Amino acid sequence: MTTKLSSANLDTVKATATIPAYDRSALSPGIVHFGVGNFHRAHQAVYLDDLFSTGKDFDWAIVGAGVLPSDEAMRAKLAEQDFLTTVVEQDNNRSAARVTGAMIDYLRPGNAVATIAQLADPAIRIVSLTITEGGYFIDPASGKFNLAHPAIVADSQSPADPKTVFGLIIAGLKARKEKGIVPFTVMSCDNIPGNGEVTHAAVSGLARLSDPALAEWIDANVAFPNGMVDRITPATGPREVGIVADDYGIDDNWPVFCEEFKQWVLEDNFPAGRPALEEVGVQFVEDVAPYEHMKIRILNGGHAAIAYPAALLDIHFVHEAMDDADIRAFLIKLEQDEIIPVIPPVPGIDLRTYLTTIVSRFSNPKIGDTVPRLALDGSNRQPKFILPSTVDRLRRGEDVTGLALVSALWCRYLAGRSDAGKALEVTDELIEILQPAALLALEQPEHFVGLKSIFGELGSSAIFTQSFVKALKSIAENGTRETLQLYAKDEL
Repeated sequence: MTTKLSSANLDTVKATATIPAYDRSALSPGIVHFGVGNFHRAHQAVYLDDLFSTGKDFDWAIVGAGVLPSDEAMRAKLAEQDFLTTVVEQDNNRSAARVTGAMIDYLRPGNAVATIAQLADPAIRIVSLTITEGGYFIDPASGKFNLAHPAIVADSQSPADPKTVFGLIIAGLKARKEKGIVPFTVMSCDNIPGNGEVTHAAVSGLARLSDPALAEWIDANVAFPNGMVDRITPATGPREVGIVADDYGIDDNWPVFCEEFKQWVLEDNFPAGRPALEEVGVQFVEDVAPYEHMKIRILNGGHAAIAYPAALLDIHFVHEAMDDADIRAFLIKLEQDEIIPVIPPVPGIDLRTYLTTIVSRFSNPKIGDTVPRLALDGSNRQPKFILPSTVDRLRRGEDVTGLALVSALWCRYLAGRSDAGKALEVTDELIEILQPAALLALEQPEHFVGLKSIFGELGSSAIFTQSFVKALKSIAENGTRETLQLYAKDEL
């Protein structure tokens, strides 16, 4: 028998899960958050739940905000359970469920008037985002905000009725400026190098298209702190819903599973104020860059490295990929030989010890993270997680055999068939461009590495192209497994 998750049923739920140790009716909004997905609910919302449980900062509760029509499904499911979430934290040897209550409302997508009004409320002092790497309208090759994107052009022409996150933020800031209200801080929680700077470029760039004076005011008055976030959080499916019901007796519409590990490093740049997150483990520093560089290259780059060989070998779960001796050896050699050597020192952290932790986290069988999740949207992930290391090594005149192999494995994956001939479900916003180029790549590799929207000037590098062609040819002739073995023996 299960208990429906709701505020009224928390006394019953607490028999199997930790519940909020505070009076949720005493909470008031201080943060509007765009992108109420699993990662946000396993990360930022958990930190705030921890903070509220100390009895502090009750005026920093979260109001979720939807933008896309698809956000309505999440909003409806959370509204049915009073915006509570069951978070199942899983280490290799333990599992525990907790119910978090840091979110108190969720604005419907498509109602710009209501969202802008909430953003203009003086009580809102932070606007945060987890909109994924693809949500920032970044041109993959240049790394710059794409002013020509149709959605951006549309918002620039109708700034009073915005449809994008950035258009809504601008409208909210404009309303505050006109009323003489201190601007909120805009805080990105996405895995993008310099995520604060990237968000600043998007907000200011879009504003400048329709209101240059407002853009100048934003540049002078709005803070965009950089941050590094980390917690492995897979997607929710019937498996996760069933485990929460069977193991904890909780009927939760959309629970979240995650690893026990979590990390958040932030620049302390919040002119309008912030919650005392340092009391619950958030690290505030002057410069986040070394930490995010480490995390994005080693962890996110590691995920990208194992995703495609695992998919080509018909492996579904990430921990199963790590159980595969050839994939594990490939990852460790790639990280130690090619990625870690081009990462600048990080205060207080040994990078090889960090890698050991990453390997252990990837190997956690309880999380149920999937290879298809890691393989999603490579056109956004490769330029951010893999290719920067490739560029750095080439600038130093160093070997890129393993990094080029990652690109070749991605190319092979995009062709749509595993080594055993099974169809792969490839999801990418640029699939109509990528797949034809991938299918041509064995005979005409320049069609793939020449995609400037992905590879930029890398396609002009003879060293990279030669390494890519050699790796791709080996995968085609020898298969993924033997190619990984050849790389491990320095014979690729």
